[in-house]
Order: sequence, then C-alpha cells, then structure tokens
Amino acid sequence: MARSGKLTKLAPFSLLEEPYLTFSPSNASNVDIHPLRGLVNHGPYSQESFKGFTSQVRIATIGPQSAFKTRGDLMRLLREPHRPSDRAEYVPHYPGFEQIFRVALGSAPREAHIKWPERLDDLRGEGDLQVRLFNAMEAALRRLALVRDKFDVALVHFPDSWNAATRGEFFDAHDVLKALGAKYNIPTQVLNDRAFTFKHKASLAWRLATALYVKAAGTPWKLAPLQGIPADTAYIGLAYALRGGQRDAHYVTCCSQVFDMDGGGMQFVAFEAQDPVADVVEARRNPFLSRDDMRAVLARSLSLYQGRNGGYLPKRMVIHKTTAFKESEIEGAFDALSGVAEIECIEVSSASCWRGVWLIDSGIPEPKSKASGYPVPRGTMVTRSGNSALVWVAGNAPDVSTNGNYYQGKKSIPRPLQLIRHAGQGPLEVIAHEALALTKMDWNNDALYDPVPVSIRYSQRLARTIANVPDLPRNVYPYRLFM
Repeated sequence: MARSGKLTKLAPFSLLEEPYLTFSPSNASNVDIHPLRGLVNHGPYSQESFKGFTSQVRIATIGPQSAFKTRGDLMRLLREPHRPSDRAEYVPHYPGFEQIFRVALGSAPREAHIKWPERLDDLRGEGDLQVRLFNAMEAALRRLALVRDKFDVALVHFPDSWNAATRGEFFDAHDVLKALGAKYNIPTQVLNDRAFTFKHKASLAWRLATALYVKAAGTPWKLAPLQGIPADTAYIGLAYALRGGQRDAHYVTCCSQVFDMDGGGMQFVAFEAQDPVADVVEARRNPFLSRDDMRAVLARSLSLYQGRNGGYLPKRMVIHKTTAFKESEIEGAFDALSGVAEIECIEVSSASCWRGVWLIDSGIPEPKSKASGYPVPRGTMVTRSGNSALVWVAGNAPDVSTNGNYYQGKKSIPRPLQLIRHAGQGPLEVIAHEALALTKMDWNNDALYDPVPVSIRYSQRLARTIANVPDLPRNVYPYRLFM
C-alpha cells in the first residue's frame, strides 16, 4: 500500500478463536460455539431455575378477531418438530419447544386473549387512525395487566392491511407498543402476516421460540469464560438519540445495563441528558455528552451493577460506543468509575471502508495464490496501530457448519469492525476477542452472530425507542420488554 510516495505494510493478521457459549451454570462441559446446537444438546442455561417458578410459558394474544385461530395455529407449530429447509448447513433439526427448553408452551386463559376488529376504521374512539391504534394498544395492555399472573408473554398481531397506520413520521407502533409494555411490565412479541406464511418452518420456529422463552424471563445461553479476559470485567454500551427540532434538540441517552463477563445483566438505564446541545449539526454527525452527563449516566449504570453483585465493584470496565470519545466524555467516565481499577473506552465502528480477501494456494506456479470461494474467517484481526485494530466479526465460520464452510447471509464481501481505544491499556487482542464474543449474545434471533456487539446493538435499539416515545418514564427496565 503506497501513501505519499512511501510504501507501507500492514501488520500480520491473527485469528481469534470462536468464543464458546455455556448452557449450564454448574456444568462446565455444557458448552458449544453454535447457539442452536447447544440448545439441542444441553438445553437452556436457566432450565433448572426456570422450572422452579413456572411449568409452562403461557401466551396471551392481541390482534384482529379473524386471525385468532391463525395465531393459535402458529403456537401449535412451535410445539411440533421441523426439519430445516434453508441454511441446512447451519440450522439444526427443530425438535419442538418443550424438547428444547424443557418447559411446555401453553395458551393463557380466555380472558388473556383480546380481539380487535378487522379494520382500522372500526377501532373505537376519536382522532386519526394512529391515535385510535395507540388507544387500542394501551386499552389492551391495561386489560392484560389485570390478569398479569395468568400469562408470561403477549403476542400482538399487526396485519399488513394496517401498515398505513403502524408507522409514520412521528409514530412507530412497534416502539410505542414496547414502551407501553414497559409501563405495564408486559413483554410483547410483535407479529405481522409474514409469520403465518413463511415457508421455512424450522427457522421460523427457532427464532420465535427462542424469543418467547427469553421474554418469559428465560436465559438460553451465556458466554463461557474467555481466555485472557481479566476476572470481574463488565461492559457498558452507549447510544445517543437526538430528540427535538433544530432549535431545541437535546440528547436522550440510552445506556445498556452493565453486562457481566458472561453477557448477563439485561437491564438498561433510560437517561436524558441535561446539558443543552450547542451545535445540532455537529451533534448529529458525532454525538457526545458533556462531562457532567457522562458522569451521571455511568454512575447510575455502575449502581445497577453493584445492585446485582452484592455491592462489589467490577475490577475492569469496558465502555463501547459507535463514535469517538471526546475528552469531556473520558473525564466524565473516570469521574464516575473512580473506584474501578481498569477503564477502557472503545470506539466500535461498523462503517469501516476496509475489505479483506482470503487467499488460498492456486496449485500452479503463477500466480501462487487465488481468492477463496469464501470470505476471510470470522475472527480475523489486523492491528493498525497501538490503539486500533480491525476485526472481522462477519466471515467464514466452518466450525458451525455441517459441510465445512458457513458464511452467514452469503452476500457481499464483509467489512470489519474498526476498534479504536481512546482510554485504557493492554493487548488489543483482548478487546477484539470481547467484541467478537459479544456479537453472539443477541437472543432475539437464531443467527450465529450479530454484525455488532450486543452492547452496541441493544443500546441502539433502546435509544431509538425512548427517543420516539417522549413520555417513557426514566426508570430501569429489563431489556426483554423491548425485544
């Protein structure tokens, strides 16, 4: 690579091991790198504790009356076995909900099933369709709250014919529903018509069954210990949402609850910044907090960690966000975390312009190498400087495949995450391996990994929700209410 007339050379790449998941709090051998295969072989992480408070996951429903039976058929589908018809090299046989999660899937009593009219125009009340839909959602959840002890998760069906009202410039029915669910402490699973017609039944069952188990307070898997990661490490993910117009814009900051080393601790802080935004254009390009606001949001997050861990402080704290850390933010972080021995501020950018091609032996004298038919392996790492590295979280993962190769999505050349350390010290391989591992902790799908660490993904989702719902109380919430 030439730059300014000089020849430069990248450091040699390294390959990080695929992180293991654990499926038991007591048996260290119940591990697997494949989340679905691990569930089939070992059952979920919380199977023993989950059975202690309920014998089944009970499903309530909300939706148009005409699709009531169809929603019931979908729940029956989750109880039945299905062989994979897509991604067969990755998706295992689905043996049925009870066989996987060691707990039954059942229907809630009649009073926990709320039937809406078929047409939006027939919803009760005054105002436009979005106002009436909002009132219908709140009325339904208020009714379910009266029988909260009789169900675990509410399925909410928005038919495709309602699309004109479910999303607009200032209204998103999904986000509003999640905020209402948080208000009434009711986890919800949104359905559209595609769920009833999706032809790959095993994939549908894996995704929906896992989501329902998690929303019912189950834990399917956690991260197994990572070699080289200091004990008592915790993680925070920050995402910023800008609310308001050009004149009165201000941040609503969502901070994911401090994730424990194993990926546990799925609560988050909904925090509204107090200091005004001086430059809205700059804020939209590179959002950041003042020193006081950063200190406040991290201090509250740290108190949540201590509440989960008997008052103890973590020995090492890793803070992830998608934009560069300003000096004021670093100062605020060290103010709030003064009792933590090691603090790392890591910028995690998925907008890298870098690409990589995996070369293999061509079998001929010239050229000696040729491009492989698959991307670079997942876990490939290239050091750029003493505080910056590229790590491919998307890539070929042959160890989870039944045929030797597996590229999730099977499209395009994957781009790496760019990790930049703005504060902290130690080997870059450590922060890269942590980021790689945290991509496996999104329980809301059946994939091997998410494109970004869960610390980033969850905080982004939650920031968007609380920005769209101004009256969401600034409390602490379990993440499952917003999945």
